[in-house]
Amino acid sequence: MELKILKQEETPENVIEHSKAVYKKAMVIAANFKNADKDLIKKGALLHDIGRSKTHGISHAVEGAKIVKQYGYPEEVQNIVERHIGAGITEEESVKLGLPKKSYIPQTIEEKIVAHADNLLSGTKDVDIDFDIAKWKRKIDKPEENIKRLIELDNELIKAFEDD
Repeated sequence: MELKILKQEETPENVIEHSKAVYKKAMVIAANFKNADKDLIKKGALLHDIGRSKTHGISHAVEGAKIVKQYGYPEEVQNIVERHIGAGITEEESVKLGLPKKSYIPQTIEEKIVAHADNLLSGTKDVDIDFDIAKWKRKIDKPEENIKRLIELDNELIKAFEDD
């Protein structure tokens, strides 16, 4: 169903392929969390970049949340789509970026898993956290807080692997 919606919204093919890769990566991470809702993760991962059918700017997450809402997806899926950028965007950062003023920090384990699966891919290619840190250093001024959140998210999700 989600792939059909991506095509219906004329999402670019490379974005669809990336979304499939994010889904696969997210399911690998989710396997370490017994209470994670795998169906919610699947929907969120496949739809996380649907907003790129409208824009490739940072607002694609907000646009994507609007699109999935129009298709009747629950708030949990909308939140995954809206909060998937990096390790999240604070309310203060959202204002500076021209987004609606609110926090876009992932809250639930499902939101965190999808966001981090997205972080660990460049297109369909696996990358590590260092690749992502370098990307944020290039993209934004004063990336320290973003990088700190990214490392904390990585540590939180990687700890699950080590605890098993």
